[in-house]
This record gives sequence, C-alpha cells and structure tokens, in this order.
Amino acid sequence: MTCPVTGATGTTTATTTATTHAPPAPDLVLDPLVRDLHGETRRLRETGPLARIELPGGVPAWTVTRHAEARRLLTDPRLVKDIGVWRLWREGVVTRQWPLIGMIDAGRSMFTVDGAEHRRLRAKTAQAVTARRVEELRPVIEEITGRLLEELAARGEEAGGGPVDLKAVFALPLPMAVVSHLMGVDPGEHPRLHRLYKAFFSMLTPQEERLAVIDELDAFFSAMVAEKKAALGGADPAAEAADLTTALLVAEDGGEPLTDEEVTGNLKAMVAAGHETTISLITHAVRALLNNPDQLALVLAGEVPWEAVIEETLRWNTPSVHLLMRFATEDVEVGDAVIAAGEGLVISYHAIGWDEEQHGPTADRFDVTRPGPIRHLSFGHGPHICPGAALARLEARIALPALFGRFPGLALAVPDEEIRNLPIVTQNDLAELPVLLRGAA
Repeated sequence: MTCPVTGATGTTTATTTATTHAPPAPDLVLDPLVRDLHGETRRLRETGPLARIELPGGVPAWTVTRHAEARRLLTDPRLVKDIGVWRLWREGVVTRQWPLIGMIDAGRSMFTVDGAEHRRLRAKTAQAVTARRVEELRPVIEEITGRLLEELAARGEEAGGGPVDLKAVFALPLPMAVVSHLMGVDPGEHPRLHRLYKAFFSMLTPQEERLAVIDELDAFFSAMVAEKKAALGGADPAAEAADLTTALLVAEDGGEPLTDEEVTGNLKAMVAAGHETTISLITHAVRALLNNPDQLALVLAGEVPWEAVIEETLRWNTPSVHLLMRFATEDVEVGDAVIAAGEGLVISYHAIGWDEEQHGPTADRFDVTRPGPIRHLSFGHGPHICPGAALARLEARIALPALFGRFPGLALAVPDEEIRNLPIVTQNDLAELPVLLRGAA
C-alpha cells in the first residue's frame, strides 16, 4: 500500500510502502470541504454497519455507522486511543504532516489514554462538571446570555434591520465565555483562542501553520497552568481551587496530583470540545426550528419542551461528525467485516444518529415530536463519554428560549441551501448563520 501524506506546501512530503497487501477501495472518500454533509451521511449509511473510508491525505480507516454496533465498539477494550497501536503511524505512512494528526496525537490527557490511566486523568475533571456543579453555573450562563442578546440587538440596529451573523455574535462567544469562566481563562484571551481553534480545525489551514497553532496552544495553557500553580503558594489548596485549572493541580486525600503536562492536555482538549460542541448545538437547533415553523410553534406554545429540541438536534445534526480514532490491538469482528489489528476506527456520529433501526424510518428528518426518550450517542458512550455533556445541554437550555423570547420573529436571512459548513471533517460547524432579528421584544 502506498499512502502519500501531504505537507503544508501542497507537495508530497512522505511516502512509505507498507509491508501488507493493499486494502480494498474505500466505500467513501470523505470530502475535506464538507460540501454535502447530509448527502455524505446517506451514502455512508448505505454501506452497512462498518464502512471503509478514506480520510483527507489519502489515509484509509474503518468507520462505524450504526447505533448498536457503535455502542458495542465504544466499550470494546480491544479498541484503544494509543496512537502507537496504529500500523500506519508505526510504519511512517502517517506522520506529523498529516492534517488531522492533532486530533489523535494531542499530548497526554484523558482523551488519549485508556484504562486505569484514563480513570485517573478523568476523575477530577468529571468531579468539576457534575450535574450539581454545572447547575451552579446557571446564573453565570444566564448573565452571559443576557449580555450577548443585548449585543445582538445592537448589531441588528447597526444593520438597519438587515442580516446579522447569529453564530459570530451569539452562539460562538457564549460557550467560550462559559468554559473560560469554568477554567479560569482571562476573558481578554477569548479572541485569540477563537482564532487558534478555528485554524486548528480548518482543513484549509496549511499543516506547518497548524503545527505552529498547536505549539501556541500548548504554550498558552502551559503558562496558565504555571500561573495558577504559583498562585497556590502556601495557601490552603482546597480553599484556592476556585476554577477547574486550579482544582486539577490540587492533590486530594493524599492522591497523586496530575502533572503539569497532563493538566495542560486536559485543558486544551476540553476548551476545544467544550465550546465547539455548544456552538454547533445552538446554531443547528436555531436553523432547524426556523426551517420547521410548525415545530417551532409547538415549542413556543409550550407543547414541546426545549429539552426535546436539544436532544433531537444532537441526534439529527450532531456536533461531532467523525470522531478520530480508536486502534485495534487485535482483530475485531463486526458482522462479516474485520477490523484488523493495527487498523484505525472512526466513529461517525452523524451517520449513527440517522440509524433507522434505532430511531425509526424518519431518522433522517428533524422532528421534535419524535417519541421519546431520544437515546442517541452524540456525546459518546462508555468510559470516554463527554464529561461536558451536562454543561452543553444547560447552555442550550438557557440560550435557546432566551433567544426566541427576545426575538420571537427570528428568521433566516438567506435560503437554507446557501448556508455552508466550515471545511472541518470532524466537526459539524457552520461558517455563519445569517438571521433577521424580527419582532424584537
């Protein structure tokens, strides 16, 4: 097998011939520009529970597209996060020049290890985002939401009733402000972090620039960790742990503290996951409701709860499209197919959410009246389930009714077919969401 890995200049920088036979042709080559996500999802669904895909850069992988199989594979101990298991990495077929490498080889954190080490790295983070502690953030989220709605109204006045980008003014700054409050990030750093994460995820970013972005994020969070650690000083650590960053640095009950590298890795990944997920949830919920006015009317009349809107959005237009990656430590059978030892598995959450066996024959449609409960996997399943799921749900539960309460005549400013996704293979992120702020209260 020959697999070219393209570097920042657009030329082939590394080509390695593996010792094994060439894999079969992929069932689907993923579009790095994400020009037809729903069409791509339908084509993936047609391939069966397990499909061969080609990732950007010509990298082959398996993907799972069915709910039942995904649940099983997400808890299969033979599928691990350790990149050292991946044959393409070991043989030099995939290198640091691969544009998606930062999603897999992201430093030591709870997102990149398994077993006992994963439990150790995840435990304190999970304690900081329990349902009770998340609920304590409600006043903060409500204050931020109110302030952003005022800014949105001001932008609408400046536009003279013309289009305003709901994503840029409301859906994007809200989760960044919330997760930054949770972690103790200086609000003045928000624009910088927005810029860095946008460049990190985009398939249009040259790889050398992306690697520089990764280095800058490492330096930013390392400096923040060092500052928080120094601030602890000789004071009572428990009394000083007012934010998640500080809490991660404090050893409790004689336990082993996380290293600075581990805290940095956790923070870097959590900020990425924590704000990207919620941006997508809010924008896709608004877009879906505006495209289904009959369903919006039921919600605004109180006949359908906002929780149903949130869960249906998470299922139907899930924030994570393709989650990279698990690696097989030994052969794993899935129906008639086999994920061979050393091969990679992608979890295609968007396709999984459209599983007719799980959600019925209308699984590819948005329907807030769908019989509940809506049991989707959009925040994952098993040990690596997203620790920030409760926070994302609370943010949406506050933001959506507040938005439609302030602007009950909210409408799309362009035909839906003109709305485009950003060129991000892994995330379901809109480039913008132009709206008209009609009927402001």
